[in-house]
Amino acid sequence: MSTGPRPDSPPSRRRFLGMAAGVPLAAVAADLSFGAGAAHAADSAYAMAYFTESTTMLEADYGLHLAVSRDGLQWTPLNQNKPVVTPTEGALGLRDPFILRKQDGTFVVLATDLKGTDWNYVSQYVHVWNSTDLRTFTGYHRLKLHDMNTHSWAPEAFWDAGRGQYALIYSAVNSSGHNVIMVNYTTDFVTASAPQVFFDPGYDVIDGDMAVGVNGVNYLYFKKNGTLVGARSTSLNPGSFTPFSTAVSHGGTEAPTLVRSLTSGSWYLWGDTYTPNGVFYAWQSGDLAAGSWTALDQRLYTQPLNSKHCGIQPISSTVYDNMVAKWGAPAWNRIKSYNFPGRYVRHADYVGRIDAYPFDPFTDSQWKLVPGLADGSGVSFQSLTQPTRYLRHYSYQLRLDVNDGTGTFAQDATFHQEAGLADSTWASFRSHNFPTRYIRHADYVLRIDPIATATDRADATFAVVY
Repeated sequence: MSTGPRPDSPPSRRRFLGMAAGVPLAAVAADLSFGAGAAHAADSAYAMAYFTESTTMLEADYGLHLAVSRDGLQWTPLNQNKPVVTPTEGALGLRDPFILRKQDGTFVVLATDLKGTDWNYVSQYVHVWNSTDLRTFTGYHRLKLHDMNTHSWAPEAFWDAGRGQYALIYSAVNSSGHNVIMVNYTTDFVTASAPQVFFDPGYDVIDGDMAVGVNGVNYLYFKKNGTLVGARSTSLNPGSFTPFSTAVSHGGTEAPTLVRSLTSGSWYLWGDTYTPNGVFYAWQSGDLAAGSWTALDQRLYTQPLNSKHCGIQPISSTVYDNMVAKWGAPAWNRIKSYNFPGRYVRHADYVGRIDAYPFDPFTDSQWKLVPGLADGSGVSFQSLTQPTRYLRHYSYQLRLDVNDGTGTFAQDATFHQEAGLADSTWASFRSHNFPTRYIRHADYVLRIDPIATATDRADATFAVVY
């Protein structure tokens, strides 16, 4: 469940244009455990489900959004970052969507029955869709989980082989008076058993995420007081999990999502900030049993624009390709700074600059990279929402101006992409008519300058992402 404050909160087309953000993927030869879902031998990519919010709620959209990734770190939002399906019952919106591949190879999508941030809204139901391929969604219904006067937040599910059933876990307040992780068992996600307390350490916990059967141990990560904490058990029985890990956080953090690399033994832990202007952060571990995590360099990952509380499921290359063919990659890009990877190129009052994500209007950071106005082998940066305007240099500073049709404007707005000056897997952009000068930031403002020092090279290096 993303965004707060809530009862446990404190008061108050990946296109790097040549960038390889990680090790190339290859299909693995055995089943692996990934969060609440298991990877299959043919898996070589990932699908993400999420909803969207932004700082002023300009991009608040409580339908099911999808993104895909080859490496689980750099994400391509589909359908222009718009929902592919929206609930038609209950609150008419969703939060916290989760994808599970079932035992028969098809998928089920679960989500909280809530639209917006009315934390007083009570629903004993969760949204459910079936899908064979994450391109069509059928059998939509709501599944009732309990009769208590409390919510059913952040539903997830995993296969409990010992019971021969799926365990559907979610956050709710039970008779203890604080949030716990509950569980119902189901074979079909149409009917479910009576609810039980799955995990109650004696304090508020929400947002449970599971990794099942990792070297004979099961792991449950959850939110505690704005941090992400792990518990473990050799059993899947309710009440059997014991907290053990070092807590991690980046500010107030929630919505833990465990993802195992398809090409190595590494694990990633994603977390979301609980404010509406949320940002994902990621940590890495070589050993889930150790319970310790190292913050991942933000250069290595890029979340879908304005995404909140994600669920990640490994998929095959065929499913990946078919999803992209169905929904399409964005017709726009964002430009990420190399030495300030939390900042993106945007225009503000028509001045080109890099600012810390997130911000509104977020559309100021969306660009169409079109053939160079003065030379088709180069590129020009066209504003997505103000298509008559392009980034151009004027007295060496970049600004967003209306194309006046002159040759001078065309040359000022044309740049040539080269291998990144600080990292050849990234990109740098050389001015067309001042070929010794490159786009760089200085005090966060964009300009074209000659490049001489290591700092200059870092300032002049960017990634083209979504």
